[in-house]
Amino acid sequence: MSVLVAFSVAPAGGSDSDSVSAAVAAAVRVVRASGLPNETNAMFTNVEGEWDEVMAVVKAATMAVAEAAPRVSLVLKADLRPGVEGALTKKVAAVEAHLQD
Repeated sequence: MSVLVAFSVAPAGGSDSDSVSAAVAAAVRVVRASGLPNETNAMFTNVEGEWDEVMAVVKAATMAVAEAAPRVSLVLKADLRPGVEGALTKKVAAVEAHLQD
């Protein structure tokens, strides 16, 4: 089953620093190394593929953050659309097309 997932993973607790960028970068490295279509913005990382492969990437990214912190926060939103590919870019393109109206 095809899935488009937006997720945010970050360390929670265990550090005196407000910056979580190093731990988040470790998670993003995992996503990019997966070879699945993905993009990262200021709030979430989006990844697209088959259910099992996407969930495996989310788990691996979460475990990468867990190596840096005793507690991890994960927020995940999924769009399940069997047979749909390219949703990562097609959904944005559809909105942009309407903005041209």
